[in-house]
Amino acid sequence: MIDRADDDAGAPMPCDPEALLACMRRRTQIAPRHLLAPGPDESQRRQLFEAAATAPDHGQILPWRFVVVPLEARGRLADAFEQALLERDPAAGEDERARARDKASRAPFLALAVVRERGDGQQHITLHERMASLGCALQNMLLMAHAQGFGAGLVSGLALRSGALASCFGLAAGERAVCFVAAGTPARRKPARQRPLPEQVASMLQGGD
Repeated sequence: MIDRADDDAGAPMPCDPEALLACMRRRTQIAPRHLLAPGPDESQRRQLFEAAATAPDHGQILPWRFVVVPLEARGRLADAFEQALLERDPAAGEDERARARDKASRAPFLALAVVRERGDGQQHITLHERMASLGCALQNMLLMAHAQGFGAGLVSGLALRSGALASCFGLAAGERAVCFVAAGTPARRKPARQRPLPEQVASMLQGGD
């Protein structure tokens, strides 16, 4: 029997597992170029980060953070993308530079996910655990965006490793950019992909003799 949440703040709250699973099954990755305005409003953005904050966090060290890129800062991000390209390829042409800059203007909601790898005196909490926590936070955000009626997706790329992007976002020593999370109104809906079956993702540890 499940205790009532108001009897114990840490007790599970009953919900419909089939409804939750159905929501998860319908969620699909949507690329930023297919995400249009309107995007999440201020209240909905707050819900996205409240969802992120429910992720597991060993030691409660909060080893990750998000930096929102508002529309008025997209020009600065475009500069960083262009400089990141030139770091990799100083001979990049005008068309390549324009394509790099264009990526900054996609999706009405855009936020950079940053993980803190070291430098907080909590080295017993490994990078694997920190990344697992961030992964849960990202998935929670994607599911919340889907529940709000938006499309959403994660975006990575070589620019995330660049000095230009680290400088743009003011990343501290020991921090690393992991991906962008984007959300908005999908230009088109696509069917959910075929998911792996439970027996494909889980096995049973066999007992002794």
